[in-house]
Amino acid sequence: MKSDKKEIYAIVIDLLPRGRSDDPRRNFKREPLLQAVGTDQFKLLELIPKTLDIPLHEVVYIGGKERKVVERVKRRIGYEDLTPTARLELPYAVESIVKEQDERFVDYFNKAVPITPKQHMLHLLPGIGKKLMWDILEERNKKPFESFKDISERIKAIPHPETMITKRILEELEDPSLKYHVFTSK
Repeated sequence: MKSDKKEIYAIVIDLLPRGRSDDPRRNFKREPLLQAVGTDQFKLLELIPKTLDIPLHEVVYIGGKERKVVERVKRRIGYEDLTPTARLELPYAVESIVKEQDERFVDYFNKAVPITPKQHMLHLLPGIGKKLMWDILEERNKKPFESFKDISERIKAIPHPETMITKRILEELEDPSLKYHVFTSK
């Protein structure tokens, strides 16, 4: 399902001072571009900056009020539109969002439910099979998880739950044809 909800903040994952070199319009004056990932729905975006003095991994405001760094959101893009630099930086940006919003993602472990009689939302995370799913459900029934650290201490088979979430988000971004999009919007 495509979401009409707009991103408010984004993390810069590449700066193209002269725009895209693969722009087919020959006599077109290319404008500088930023490639970025939204911090809420992980939408991949191209932004028009007001300045070129923007470091990678800078969090920029792209909401409806006055913007200091970004002139406008040019368009939403797909993973295939990312530059090689943006593809390299994307995992780090996603991981920082996951760690920054840990409560939101720990909540996923606490509230995940069955999707079908044979598949649970927890199965969508890389590395979680039936046994691990039952371990998670058993532990959360005793007491809800409070943090990533709490998950890793109580479920020894999950040393880094934030990595599982990050990998799932990247899978969803790289393959929009996946049946279930838990953290991103198509």
